[in-house]
Amino acid sequence: MEQYLEYSQEVRDAKINDKPIVALESTIISHGMPYPQNVEMAREVEQIVRDEGAVPATIAIMDGKIKIGLSDEELEKFGNSEGVAKVSRRDLPNVVAMKKLGATTVTTTMICAEMAEIEMFVTGGIGGVHRGAEKTMDISADLEELAKTNVAVVCAGAKSILDLGLTMEYLETKGVPVIGYQTEYLPAFYTRTSEFKLSFRAESEEEIAETLKAKWDLGLQGGAVIANPIPEEDAMDESYINGIISQAVKEAETDNISGKDSTPYLLGRIKELTNGKSLDANIALVKHNARVGSRIALSLEKKIEKKV
Repeated sequence: MEQYLEYSQEVRDAKINDKPIVALESTIISHGMPYPQNVEMAREVEQIVRDEGAVPATIAIMDGKIKIGLSDEELEKFGNSEGVAKVSRRDLPNVVAMKKLGATTVTTTMICAEMAEIEMFVTGGIGGVHRGAEKTMDISADLEELAKTNVAVVCAGAKSILDLGLTMEYLETKGVPVIGYQTEYLPAFYTRTSEFKLSFRAESEEEIAETLKAKWDLGLQGGAVIANPIPEEDAMDESYINGIISQAVKEAETDNISGKDSTPYLLGRIKELTNGKSLDANIALVKHNARVGSRIALSLEKKIEKKV
């Protein structure tokens, strides 16, 4: 496995010096927004992680290697390339073997982070059970990965284009804890709350770190979802965005969009229908997640060092 991993100098130094590392996905760069805005956003998120005292590790597939951390030149190249493959678990071996350029989804970022012994991962929102999944069986691979991969995912809840109720049921069945950071309700990506009450609420990063350490010390396989609501000043009006989402979902059905194409289609259509406001909210919540996730990583590193 190690022969496929290639660490940036910054991440290598962090490992030597036992500094906390925070994994970041690359699909948001390649498929989330156009160049150069995507690279600017990625650099800003990385800098937030550094400012909080942790080390960022943006993960991507390049030249037959799983890159754990990108240099500035690699980030620029990646953000400015066309035809980048969107890589999930099933795609990873082929993309690596064929030396294709690949962007890691939530699922693949978790897999690669665990390979590199990184326990904290920051993203926008996780995938889940799609609306109408009782007929289509369209369920994100993110949920299965959370059940078996020992990486905590800090996110603004599940994307609100999904069936949030079924997503929560799936996570419960798989034994994946969903911890609300200073909230009792599942955030719905663009909005701070949903109708779904969470079983666990944590008031501080230290509480979350203690829970994660206890989970893994007990040998309980799998990750955890840290549900961190979008900041109030960046949140969208619930009735407004839900109406937009419903319209986008109907259009996707009419256009027979399904599977791995559905999420980028829906997010793109929502961006159009909101005149770009949804993208602004997306960027704001990712930055907020980076701050919180970095603080949890720092706290977790201290607890591991002290073995308490």
